[in-house]
Amino acid sequence: MSDRVVLLKIKSLLPSLSAKEQQIAELILSDPKTVSRMTISEMATELGVADSTIFKFTKKIGFEGYRDFRNELLSESYDPRISVHENIESADTPYEVAQKVFESSVKSLNDTMALLTPEGLDTAIDIMMSSSSFSFYGCGGSNVVAMDAYQKFLRSPICCHYETDYHMQLMQVSQLKPDNCAFIVSHTGLTRDTIRIAQLAKGTGAKVIAITSYPSPPLMKYADVALVSAAEETGFRSESLSSRISQLAIFDSLFTAVMFRMPGVSESLYNIRRAIDPTKIE
Repeated sequence: MSDRVVLLKIKSLLPSLSAKEQQIAELILSDPKTVSRMTISEMATELGVADSTIFKFTKKIGFEGYRDFRNELLSESYDPRISVHENIESADTPYEVAQKVFESSVKSLNDTMALLTPEGLDTAIDIMMSSSSFSFYGCGGSNVVAMDAYQKFLRSPICCHYETDYHMQLMQVSQLKPDNCAFIVSHTGLTRDTIRIAQLAKGTGAKVIAITSYPSPPLMKYADVALVSAAEETGFRSESLSSRISQLAIFDSLFTAVMFRMPGVSESLYNIRRAIDPTKIE
């Protein structure tokens, strides 16, 4: 785990941390270089917590202990900038703004790739390959991501479902079966309506794949696997917009992987192309 991934993982876990753990996380995120030179006792004294609290925190984010965690923060490759968007100035030309926005999008994609694991992707693909249908759910901006995924997976041989209206989503999710797969898209992992959808999906016995920037306990309680997208908050673009690009890329990856494994793909793609060809100008 690189130091950059350490900070990304801490940021993604923030909503699920206890008050004391959030204190630890915020200190690390605010000044990782200083923290990397602190002993566990110095850090505990700085925050007014027990050494054991610091130790348990490092275990929670995937390390053997504090020393293992601190060694990662000492890496010289750490880039302390949170986002290139904060470098945008009022005097920037539209082209310069575009450059920085594109650079930020590339960073979001690279950070998301760093957070993805082979195990998580393999689990998601296994679930998808054993499912008889896919359903896509999301609220607000996440609904746009869900719709894009639905439009994409319509090209597969698998039956797909998507509803824009929340009440329609509730009705549709209640009809899922154990061999169905529900994709739950939620940037924060804390949207009440989305969590309710996940709960209902799990109650039917269907498999649940969560796509989120923050794997919060309320959502993770119902997810069989979560694929985490990186999102950087900036003064010029909200986190939800930043995460959308990465979430679209996650769905693109799942779609591509599954389409190379499913039987009947050629026929499905042929039928789709034949159906939409008349809409094109010769």
